[in-house]
Amino acid sequence: MQLTRAADYAVRVMIYLAMLPPGERTSLPSIVEATGAPDSFLSKVLQSLTRARMITSRRGPTGGFEISPLGRLASMRDVVEAIDGPLSLNVCVSQKRTCPRKSWCPAHPVWMKAQESLMSVLSTAKIADLASGNLDLSTLVPFKTGTND
Repeated sequence: MQLTRAADYAVRVMIYLAMLPPGERTSLPSIVEATGAPDSFLSKVLQSLTRARMITSRRGPTGGFEISPLGRLASMRDVVEAIDGPLSLNVCVSQKRTCPRKSWCPAHPVWMKAQESLMSVLSTAKIADLASGNLDLSTLVPFKTGTND
């Protein structure tokens, strides 16, 4: 599974905007420079984030883009799902439908655990913490893996 470029750019945008002081707006060219995303592609990402009410936009000489209070509280999962919709590692763990094989498939519990771990990590990683550099990575680990000691 790989997230889309749009989702990656959206996370970059949100972190950059969260680094700005509350109430400060910035221009599309500044966001392009800060994120490394192409402006034509970034426009669609910004529209999606605006529709999700994570950012606000204003036209005119004093216009630009600003992170909203909702955006400051958002997690990486919120941002990714605002762009790509609900995340699913496999069709059998999708919320849209039930897997007919889940009662007997040996792989189903593994897919479910992986899905839960992904959701937990992305939900715990808050945009504000990423922007401030205060993200404690140990809080993102849903479980410890074994060692070969």
